[in-house]
Amino acid sequence: MALVESHCPDLKLVARGKVRDLYEVDEKSLLFVATDRISAFDVIMKNAIPGKGKILTQLSLFWFDLLKDVLPNHLITANFDEMPSHVQKYRDQLEGRSILVKKMRVLPIEAIVRGYITGSGMVEYQKKGTICDIPLPTGLVESQKLPEVLFTPSTKAEIGDHDENIHPSKMVDILGSKELADQVTEAAIRLYTKASEFAAQRGIIIADTKFEFGLDENNQLCLVDEVLTPDSSRFWPANNYEAGRVQESFDKQVLRNYLLSIGFDKKTSIELPADVTTKTLDRYLEVYQFLTGNAITL
Repeated sequence: MALVESHCPDLKLVARGKVRDLYEVDEKSLLFVATDRISAFDVIMKNAIPGKGKILTQLSLFWFDLLKDVLPNHLITANFDEMPSHVQKYRDQLEGRSILVKKMRVLPIEAIVRGYITGSGMVEYQKKGTICDIPLPTGLVESQKLPEVLFTPSTKAEIGDHDENIHPSKMVDILGSKELADQVTEAAIRLYTKASEFAAQRGIIIADTKFEFGLDENNQLCLVDEVLTPDSSRFWPANNYEAGRVQESFDKQVLRNYLLSIGFDKKTSIELPADVTTKTLDRYLEVYQFLTGNAITL
């Protein structure tokens, strides 16, 4: 049974995002709940992918642990037995898909890192020879490895709106500090580099990914939200990789391809057919097992 929306009346609901429901637990902590909602082209679909939220949560926990030497993160605990009693009463809904985290001042930037050219990056490159107005060499083809890892931030849009890709220099105005902008850029590239090197050993190419950052009470930069999941990343099987064509993908590309095939208007929520939700879930399960070496019980 898919969890489309969590219901925890004794907790203060702060927000419902595209996938996550966010509750205030106390003055210093929040509860992140990964539902089974799925979105594409910034539109939340009418039906959900059963168990998807648990996969996202467990994969994020895996990466938080692997990357903690690169940058601290907002995690307090994911062990449900360690959570406050007024959270534990919702165990049936929340266990396996929730993390207790420190409150942070979340930065209003999507920190996108690209190792390969595809998606919106390829569209812009074909028009202007750039990604986020960063000039690139001529002659690059679909899915080609970029000469160097690119940091290509975007603004954070409200639900229903589209994020806007921006040149990295514009991040200074948004964040109000060149030092902080430089910190975000460096952290994002270091995180991507370590993760992509690890994934390569497991036969997975991380073509691109999106990180989110926050500042703790001491103004220390921390990794927040989800990390390197199929919702926030493009994962390609290395054994089938071939530059010059669109790659097979361990993420919601199955969903995107379906929507493009039916002429989706990128505005209206629709009901997805069962075969699309099943294939999407299968891809999420596969990449979880490839990356972690473990199966997951949903």
